[in-house]
Amino acid sequence: MSTAPKKVVLAYSGGLDTSIILKWLQVEFGCEVITFTADLGQGEELEPARAKALAAGVKPENIFIEDLREEFVRDFVFPMFRANAVYEGVYLLGTSIARPLISKRQIEIADQMGADAVCHGATGKGNDQVRFELGYYGLNPDIKVIAPWRDWDFKSRTDLLEFAETHGIEIAKDKRGEAPFSVDANLLHTSSEGRVLENPGEEAPDYVFQRTVAPEDAPDTPEIITIAFEKGDPVAINGEAMSPATLLTALNEYGRKHGIGRLDLLENRFVGMKSRGIYETPGGTILLTAHRGMEEITLDRGAGHLKDELMPRYAELIYNGFWWSPEREMLQAAIDHSQRYVSGEVRLKLYKGAAHLIGRTSPYSLYREDIVTFEDDHGAYDQKDAEGFIKLNALRLRILAGRDRKFGKNG
Repeated sequence: MSTAPKKVVLAYSGGLDTSIILKWLQVEFGCEVITFTADLGQGEELEPARAKALAAGVKPENIFIEDLREEFVRDFVFPMFRANAVYEGVYLLGTSIARPLISKRQIEIADQMGADAVCHGATGKGNDQVRFELGYYGLNPDIKVIAPWRDWDFKSRTDLLEFAETHGIEIAKDKRGEAPFSVDANLLHTSSEGRVLENPGEEAPDYVFQRTVAPEDAPDTPEIITIAFEKGDPVAINGEAMSPATLLTALNEYGRKHGIGRLDLLENRFVGMKSRGIYETPGGTILLTAHRGMEEITLDRGAGHLKDELMPRYAELIYNGFWWSPEREMLQAAIDHSQRYVSGEVRLKLYKGAAHLIGRTSPYSLYREDIVTFEDDHGAYDQKDAEGFIKLNALRLRILAGRDRKFGKNG
């Protein structure tokens, strides 16, 4: 870096890696460090991060620990689920959707505290470095970005541990050996990668799964729940109104109990390599099924099919880190417009690893039983109209078939 930073906002978990990064920033640049620790529902006690930051010499006023669960679900998870977004057909983007919020708060804190740089702990092989930094630059084009895993001289895990020992950074005993796998977690999902999971031909060990029981161990009796929606967002379960984070927490518990939301995916990273991830998204898997069910009864065919065409592009933008891009915002505006009448209730049966849609009702339903019925529709639909519809659609096919019969398909 041509000019050493004076004040840096570090995305700080309090774990070994970011504790090493904190000390490295102080040693390498002699700069003032501000730590930012976000509670996104990862299920860990975050206050120890404060004690660790203080022990490292961070000023009390430079330590930010914030509960962002409601904002995370309301402003990031729910808008994404309005799009039914899945990457490569199956991945519910649990890690991807958390990064823009962390980036946003880092930039806001940097502005508030007069910092000239931000720092993350993502490695040079993964997607997160891209997501964090696209977020930083999308919100402050002049910010300095420090990516230690790309910049420092450490060559191995042993080098890092020796640095930690030299500077009095606590090393948990299990960090002395090779960690069995790496975990990222938030209220939407848990992601596990690396080590014992790197051979895609081997089944993931049972101990990798942390948020769900095995489907075969789930209750033998199905459970029925009802989810209410307003304009595309879930607002209540079984008639009980809930805040966004509370509702997703409740869905996570239903999913955990019934073994719902496990995924073993060999995905294509934005940086160009394939990687294997074991994901658990219990509440999100239920929510996706429910939301699509709500759209089935309220969304017009043209709008629904267009949404399905746009969805892969939208999902890829989030996966690749372009949440703050104009094209994502344009797609979001179209998606949100489609949700005006996506309100009502969906009933689901949860059983042995799956959420089955079994009913949906809405005051804005486009379903007309008097038209679709096999019984007497009392003139609501004239079946003779179908003949002209078919002939018009068949016209070009008939012309093509006539030529083919005359000359053959190969001329």
